[in-house]
Amino acid sequence: MNQSKMNLKIAVLTIALLVAMISVTSVMAVTDGEPDGNDHPYVGLMIAKDADGNPLWRCSGTLISPTLYLTAGHCTDAPSVSATIWFESDVESNRAALGYPFGGPTSVDGTNYVHPDYDTNAFFLADLGMVVLEEPVYMSEYGTLPELDQLDQLKTKRGKQNQTFTAVGYGLQQINPVFVQAELIRMQATPRLIQINVPGFTGDFSMLLSNNHSTGGTCFGDSGGPNFIGDSNVIAGVTSFGINGNCAGTGGVYRIDRADDLNWIAEFFD
Repeated sequence: MNQSKMNLKIAVLTIALLVAMISVTSVMAVTDGEPDGNDHPYVGLMIAKDADGNPLWRCSGTLISPTLYLTAGHCTDAPSVSATIWFESDVESNRAALGYPFGGPTSVDGTNYVHPDYDTNAFFLADLGMVVLEEPVYMSEYGTLPELDQLDQLKTKRGKQNQTFTAVGYGLQQINPVFVQAELIRMQATPRLIQINVPGFTGDFSMLLSNNHSTGGTCFGDSGGPNFIGDSNVIAGVTSFGINGNCAGTGGVYRIDRADDLNWIAEFFD
């Protein structure tokens, strides 16, 4: 399983790199979703960069304070060392003016960090990253963290199949063998809980959410983006992996309500 997961990561990063560096036929985000507008202004578009400042790949993430941007570990992993982030809901219409993907008048830069247990060969086990911004971004509201083990209650909750989340990101909106739609627009969808606390595939560290035409879901470029509990601003987890290359069926979310994750995040607030 580890080898297949590693192959999945390579596919995610490869497509994200192509999207970040090349103009594709109209590029978008969250599949079967809708434009987010100003609903989640603290969710931003990230371009990871190497030591020489070269753009590598694109991801999504959430401001949880004026200087802390929470994302996935595979988004801040080597060879990236830094990131440039935009918080406009529509970067696509103003690429040149906003300086995408290198940086412009409204973007902010930061230093990348990965969860101490992160392993490139099994990234899904500790897929959490942080970008510490060089300058604060002040907003009236930020994404908030869940309580310790908060999501465990969903395992036995009656009607858990009706538990929804709000996935937000700037990734591909549609992908198939002949058509890719991937505009740089912040989008949202409302996937439902499929699986949590099941030994093996998801374990107690991640969960599976729906990804279909009815609920919407996530795709390449949404990695690191938040999956809020219901319509709140509480981050259940970050978008981590997909089951297939067409971004359909189910999507994997790395939970951040475990002690090791919350403790690691808390270190950045000290």
